[in-house]
Amino acid sequence: MRTGTFFAIATAAVGILRHAVAIEVDFTSPASVKSAASSIAFDMMSYYTGNISGEYNIPGLLEQPPSGYYWWQAGAMWNTMLNYWHITGDTSYNEVVSQALVFQVGTDRDYMPDNQTKAMGNDDQGFWGMAAMSAAEYNFPNPPKDSPQWLALAQAVFNSQAQRWDDRHCLGGLKWQVHQFGLGYNYKNAISNGCFFNIGSRLAKYTGNDIYTKWAEKTWEWTEGIGLIDTEYNVHDGTDDLTNCSSINQIKFSYNAGIWILGAANMYNITESDVWKARVQGLLDQAIKKSFKAYLTRWMAAATLIAPFTYDTISKLLLTSAKAAAAQCIGGDNGRACGLRWVHEGKMGNWDGTTGVGQEMAALEVIQSTLIGQTSGPVTNSTGGTSPGDYNAGTKRKGADALLNNWIPTTGDKAGAGVLTAVVLAGLIGGIVWISMD
Repeated sequence: MRTGTFFAIATAAVGILRHAVAIEVDFTSPASVKSAASSIAFDMMSYYTGNISGEYNIPGLLEQPPSGYYWWQAGAMWNTMLNYWHITGDTSYNEVVSQALVFQVGTDRDYMPDNQTKAMGNDDQGFWGMAAMSAAEYNFPNPPKDSPQWLALAQAVFNSQAQRWDDRHCLGGLKWQVHQFGLGYNYKNAISNGCFFNIGSRLAKYTGNDIYTKWAEKTWEWTEGIGLIDTEYNVHDGTDDLTNCSSINQIKFSYNAGIWILGAANMYNITESDVWKARVQGLLDQAIKKSFKAYLTRWMAAATLIAPFTYDTISKLLLTSAKAAAAQCIGGDNGRACGLRWVHEGKMGNWDGTTGVGQEMAALEVIQSTLIGQTSGPVTNSTGGTSPGDYNAGTKRKGADALLNNWIPTTGDKAGAGVLTAVVLAGLIGGIVWISMD
């Protein structure tokens, strides 16, 4: 009886707590939006222990699989925190973010750290490269002079991937995996090539160097020519280069569309071309047919700053989604944890019972993005950008690759790679529930 009474009292107390601290936002008030974003940022960062002393606490990394998060997801989280600082002006996490981004650069300062290299995908590296590019574009405080610099890091990622451009199969494109022993090595997908296109287009805008522009154009033309982007601007997931890319995997993930939207928006901004304007509009028209969260939200919001003709359409979608996201942040022990499903059976305000970094990241991105119209656009070398670059960064590797050239994978390594890929694919398919469905 006492146990039951205590449980009833505790449950009632939790109910009161949830009511008291649920995320409430007045979207007509920037201060209210920033306050809500601050609460969610705090909750998301509570999952991070890399800045705390401890044997297994590594700067930049979240808790590792199988129960935790992959390396690329940590890179995505740091990009979210860069967006948070840029939109809200809150500097509370800047030191932690900077430490994380610098610690994971690796021996060759190209975001291929030795302890991640065996499982490295071009998309994994790309997510960290895009975070560095955001830091340069936002004029995030530069690291000490003897440390890797944001622009140079983005250039290193781009250059290392340009060296992996594969003309031997399917007339071009990047493979999913970096090393041939990685399961998925023969898969050429929209996200890996999209990361390369995204970074290349942004480097073209930031530096004014036409080499990046030509690479971005080449990447688009290959992707469209092979059929990963079709004539109606659907972005399909990938294709197998062992069959000469003759068949397209037509699964669609909204983050694929988002990464290409921002890249195309940068190309439109550079060229003011009707061709690129039509591509931006076509991708956007397809993307908004689906519900969206996290990565698509991030890139669509950023696109409004460089392709202003998209603002009216995107801002309305962001506001509607932000209201739904905030309404369901009522869960967990603190009464404000966010879930993945924002609308259920046509109704808002129901928490789905899930918690985690991805849930908080999705809600934070869309809520803070409602302030994008009041946010300054990305800087460039000619408009106040201060991040030092290195045109040759990432062109000479002397770290983990030297070891891997002499490494023969064991049966256990191969089995492990298979399990890892299965887990990743399961996660991506599971992601459809919260990225592409209500």
